[in-house]
Amino acid sequence: MFLGRFTHAIDDKGRLAIPARFREAFRGQGVLTRGIDRCLTLYPMDSWQPLAEKVSSLSISDPDARAFRRMVFAEATVVEFDRQGRILLPPELRAYAGLEREAIVVGVHSYVEIWSPENWAAQAELLAAEGPSIAQRLATLI
Repeated sequence: MFLGRFTHAIDDKGRLAIPARFREAFRGQGVLTRGIDRCLTLYPMDSWQPLAEKVSSLSISDPDARAFRRMVFAEATVVEFDRQGRILLPPELRAYAGLEREAIVVGVHSYVEIWSPENWAAQAELLAAEGPSIAQRLATLI
């Protein structure tokens, strides 16, 4: 389970250290792809596989389903962890998420989000402003 928020540097080669407390769940590799909110998502293989199967089961005759499949799979890549627990963030994914020198690494239970500080600040502001009403709307789902 991934919990917490951490700030880490991105080195000149585009590598990001994943927090030590998260690394064991990845067993040396994961799947990195675009997140929905201008962040990146990093999945352990055992979390990625069920998601990939659900997305793959969406009807190819539905234009929204096709677009969502492209969004999830087109930029997805398997990443390997080096001995220092770093992964390489491909340039196109860094550009999508606005990542430059620093990243906010956020545990979201079964996966990890990687945010630029600016995008995370906007998200945190949104959560502060709308969090209570979001929780109220979703309360029936819990």
